[in-house]
Amino acid sequence: MPGISPDIISHRLSINPAVDYPTWLANVVMIRNGTKGWRMCVDYTNLNRACPKDSFPLPRIDQLVDATAGHALLSFMDAYSGYNRIFMHPEDQAHTSFITDRGLYCYKVMPFGLKNAGATYRAR
Repeated sequence: MPGISPDIISHRLSINPAVDYPTWLANVVMIRNGTKGWRMCVDYTNLNRACPKDSFPLPRIDQLVDATAGHALLSFMDAYSGYNRIFMHPEDQAHTSFITDRGLYCYKVMPFGLKNAGATYRAR
């Protein structure tokens, strides 16, 4: 969502304060992408272990149904490409760091593979 400030919406990591979370770098893993070749994925296994699972990731369905009552049209938007447009909160960008043979990088937008990222995406 270009032009929208991260102050309005950004993904925050809820790292459990009881978990000792040192600064580390995630590993890059190459995954075969069907017949199209290879795709780079970042292994966030350790980071996901430090984040507690969101027990209520979806909005309440009864509220969604009530919100659509009285409207003449209902539209479904294809939001596939919007997932990587949600910013990571600036304080949490360093936690998404990974290493390659060309250097160290971190995500400024929400990457795939993070626990609870789906709830942020659905709430926008």
